Amino acid sequence: MEITNVMEYQPIAKQKLPKMVYDYYASGAEDEWTLKENREAFSRILFRPRILIDVSRIDMTTTVLGFKISMPIMIAPTAMQKMAHPEGEYATARAASAAGTIMTLSSWATSSVEEVASTGPGIRFFQLYVYKDRNVVAQLVRRAERAGFKAIALTVDTPRLGRREADIKNRFNLPPFLTLKNFEGLDLGKMDKTSDSGLASYVASQIDRSLSWKDVKWLQTITTMPILVKGVLTAEDTRLAIQNGAAGIIVSNHGARQLDYVPATITALEEVVKAAQGRVPVFLDGGVRRGTDVFKALALGASGIFIGRPVVFSLAAEGEAGVRKVLQMIRDEFELTMALSGCTSLKEITRSHILTEADRHRPVSRL
Repeated sequence: MEITNVMEYQPIAKQKLPKMVYDYYASGAEDEWTLKENREAFSRILFRPRILIDVSRIDMTTTVLGFKISMPIMIAPTAMQKMAHPEGEYATARAASAAGTIMTLSSWATSSVEEVASTGPGIRFFQLYVYKDRNVVAQLVRRAERAGFKAIALTVDTPRLGRREADIKNRFNLPPFLTLKNFEGLDLGKMDKTSDSGLASYVASQIDRSLSWKDVKWLQTITTMPILVKGVLTAEDTRLAIQNGAAGIIVSNHGARQLDYVPATITALEEVVKAAQGRVPVFLDGGVRRGTDVFKALALGASGIFIGRPVVFSLAAEGEAGVRKVLQMIRDEFELTMALSGCTSLKEITRSHILTEADRHRPVSRL
């Protein structure tokens, strides 16, 4: 079967992967309302395309924290990629580098920061969970910096793990031949088997529930890397993030895996962008599957987007070639959306190019 869009990788991944692994990647929290909404909210945003504009040349390049990339489409952190494919994070790193974009490596990767750095050049960010033992955190951050990582994506929505019922049913655990590579030398690389989710038990025993804004300040004292705060959904927290020195914000609901019934990230985006007032860049992850989704996020003020599940599903299906293809397909769709909307560069994508549900209840004179 010829793959023509990124969604087609998911059923292939489902066939190929053990049930426990597929469910871990695919599932959300509790009723999975937010999981569905992350996709469906995009479908309620319509285009207002402009016509008779010369679109023979289209420039999708952009800069993120000063780093030039080929497109505003980047790779989100997804844990334990060697469960999907033996090459795991190595394959993802190479695919991102070939596409000229940024890969974010999960703290809970099955390849270490040093191993990912060894795959060759590329702009890489490091996603960080804050452990109770701050020496572990400081050590890890320094290792990421030494390995050439360029920014920290601090995940702030996980003081406890969301209730992922598929993982509880499956007694989810890291397969015995794999470890959380970044923690291997610290005796924190394995999960104990439990009567529910092994990951939930691991998080309960290791992750610091007392994490607060003062820790964002503390991180700035141990690294020169800029810190992106990942997991912001409100204007209030946007303002606090900026006050506390965040270099950027990632609007994220953790792929709908934490608190169910939070809004889709595309729904929360505009509130965050307005509160940021251009002081720091705002990015989005969650639910992006099409180039049209990328355009809608940029029209609402995002500086770029991150994709997660399409990466692990394509990795499971076709390894590095699959991840390359996903990045290429979304890029091609995004370029086509720009052309058909009458935009030749990212700065030309504006709020007037889309119509949200809220707009449809207002008089048309706003436009």
